[in-house]
Amino acid sequence: MEKDFFQMVYQVARLVPEGRVTSYGAIAKYLGAARSARMVGWAMNQAHIQDPPVPAHRVVNSKGLLTGKMHFETPFAMQERLEAEGIEVVEDQVKEFKTLFWDPVVELGWD
Repeated sequence: MEKDFFQMVYQVARLVPEGRVTSYGAIAKYLGAARSARMVGWAMNQAHIQDPPVPAHRVVNSKGLLTGKMHFETPFAMQERLEAEGIEVVEDQVKEFKTLFWDPVVELGWD
């Protein structure tokens, strides 16, 4: 079950457009597992070994904080990737988070 859930998480994360961010909780809610934000985070910890690649840097916590940054190759890689997409990050928090937030429930609708 866990592997299947992780693969569904990766499928949703791959849909987050460049220059936008989503949250662990938003992905969990979209997948019908609203209380599983932490499990989405565990999936993101393994995102770097997935093929095709998963843009895990676009998945942050519900306040826009880069809580997963320690799982990247350097402590600054997550921020650097977001900034390369035009997203401003100050003190590990996405500026304009509400404006840049990509909600899969809204963007993809419910199945």
